[in-house]
Order: sequence, then C-alpha cells, then structure tokens
Amino acid sequence: MTILLPNPGGGVRAYEPRPEPLGFTAGVPLTSRTVFSAAHVVADPYADTTPDSAAAVDWDATLAFRRHLWSHGLGVAEAMDTAQRGMGLDWAGAAELIRRSAAEAKTVGGAIACGVGTDQLTGPATLAEVRAAYEEQLALVESTGAQAILMASRALAAAATSPDDYVELYSHLLRQASEPVILHWLGPMFDPALEGYWGSSDLDAATSVFLDVISAHPDKVDGIKVSLLDARREVELRRRLPQGVRCYTGDDFNYPELIAGDEAGFSHALLGIFDPLGPLAAEAVRVLDTGDTPGFRKLLDPTVELSRHLFQAPTRFYKTGVVLLAWLAGHQSHFTMVGGLQSARSLPHLARAYELADGIGLFPDPVLAENRMKSLLTVHGVPQ
Repeated sequence: MTILLPNPGGGVRAYEPRPEPLGFTAGVPLTSRTVFSAAHVVADPYADTTPDSAAAVDWDATLAFRRHLWSHGLGVAEAMDTAQRGMGLDWAGAAELIRRSAAEAKTVGGAIACGVGTDQLTGPATLAEVRAAYEEQLALVESTGAQAILMASRALAAAATSPDDYVELYSHLLRQASEPVILHWLGPMFDPALEGYWGSSDLDAATSVFLDVISAHPDKVDGIKVSLLDARREVELRRRLPQGVRCYTGDDFNYPELIAGDEAGFSHALLGIFDPLGPLAAEAVRVLDTGDTPGFRKLLDPTVELSRHLFQAPTRFYKTGVVLLAWLAGHQSHFTMVGGLQSARSLPHLARAYELADGIGLFPDPVLAENRMKSLLTVHGVPQ
C-alpha cells in the first residue's frame, strides 16, 4: 500500500510505508547515563474549550504515556516546555500535573524531575515577586518527593537589570532547596522571551554568570540542562563544571555525539525528542552501557533528521510534531492539543514528520500509523 503525502511546494508524492517496526521492548535499567524524557500532555478532546481557556487534560492518557516511558527505563522530566508549559498549560494545570505524575512515579518506581518556574505571574513583576513565585513552585515540587528543575523564567528575564540580579535570586533558591536541583538554561529559540538570560545576549558573558552561580553552590546543583542547540558550546561548558555536577544535554540537534562524549567526558540527557524516541533511545543507551559506542551511534544517529525536522524554526512549535507522533504511535486516540496547538505546523511539515518517523521504524503498528495519517490528510483535502 502507498500513502499520498503533500509536498511543501504543492502537489503530492507517493510513499510506501515500512512494513515492520523496530519493535524495542522494555529492558534492564540504564547505567552509564542518566536519561530523562521531557513528556507531553494529552488534551481532553471532548472538552468545550477555546485557545484562551485553561487546559483540559486527559489525565488517564497523560499518565499512561509516562508509564510507557518509565517501562523502558527512562526518567520523566515533568511540566517542562514539552508539556506546553507557558504555551497552553498554566501554573494551575502544571501543579496538578506535577502532583499526579509524582504520585504515579512512586507507584511504579519511576524517576521524575519537575519544572519549577514563575508562570503564575501573568504580568510585569518585581524581583521580589519573581522570587516568591519560584519559592511557591519549589515548595510544591519538593512536597511531592520529585527532584526540582529550576527553569528559566520569562518574568525574571523581564525584571532583571543586571547579571547580579540572576546571581542573587538563584543563589537564594539554591540555598533554600532541600535537595540538589537541575538548573535549566533554555535558549531564545525555544522561547523568545528568554533572550538575554543570565544578564547578557553575549553567550560567553552569560555562560560566565551561569558558571559563577553553579560554582558557588556545587552541593546544591545535581546538574545543568543546556538547550542552546550549540554542541561546541555545550562541550566547552560541561568541561568547566565543578566536579560532580552533571551536564544534561537538551540539544535536540546534536544529542548522539553529546551523549556519546569524548575523551574529556559526556553529557547525560534531558530531551524533548526522547518523548517520541523513548524505546529506541533507551535501547541505544543500553548498547552504550556495554561500551559499544559505534552500536549506540548506529541506532541513534538515524533519528537526528527527524529531530531536526521537528525542532526546526520556529523551534518552540516542536510540540506539535511530538504529539502527532504520539497519536500515530497509538499512545493517544486523537491529534488534539491544549491551546489548539495542533494547528501550529503545516500539513507538509506533519507529513514529513510521519515519513521520517516511519522510515526509522518508530511506529509500533505501522498500519495504524498509516491509517491515522491518511485520515488526517483526507480531512485536510489530500484524498487517498
């Protein structure tokens, strides 16, 4: 059978889907790397909402997807930007997500780390208000027993007037944290409101401020998650980290080489692309656990084209492709997103995502994926 896919410039092309998936199953725990998948939320398709409404979440499907990730040995990075934090999921929804997912993690013995931000602030805020918002969210995450991820804050980026403001606020939060946290540096390609984070648009200057914060509190920093899509900069940064502080790559363009590492070290992983790649990524890391770096790269390198496609500019809309693939893979019954974000990518973009994912054997049931993709294409005027 073939499926007709739309071309970006018009017209259609015939594509013959792969007959069999790669078919990875759950295996032994990962040992050589700590790996988190930032997980998406599943919208409730029956809720009568508008783009301005509070998110309506299908909690059963959302938690089932997290159990899927845990079953393959991955940790879950919860309530991050992949979960549409700040793009459809407000703080009230994120807080409920954190509570439910943390409870589920305890039930199944899964690793979980949760995003701490300031998104309950809806307008201009003072530094004192930013600090209080962070404190509120940190307290909630710690109360659930989950690890905290201190996320970059739009409100802080708007309120800070110098690098010292970042140093003072983060130092306060690290002193207050009861357990070591993960610091998250999210670049403006993921969120334009974070331009100039750490007090400068000069990345060298910003890196120095970031490292000053870490070096002053190494006992309170488990690791850093870097999402700048710049492999060279990440390697240089991880080589400058204090002993015992991990680098979690958030580079969805260059993750195989960064996780594999070099003679001076390697990156662990906290990645949005590991939402759709979960079973394959876990299998690749298990191969790496045996010391077989070429085997690891052989499995993971072919996924990079798909990841670069999903995360192409405007990068912040990568969530649309992630949810499409979850639907095609059978992890949810619909292609609906909170905030109506399923409309954020074009039909040719989604068709190419399907083609690339199918080509690497990502779908557990290729026939289901083909039929669902055909239904999406048909309703958008591409007859099959």
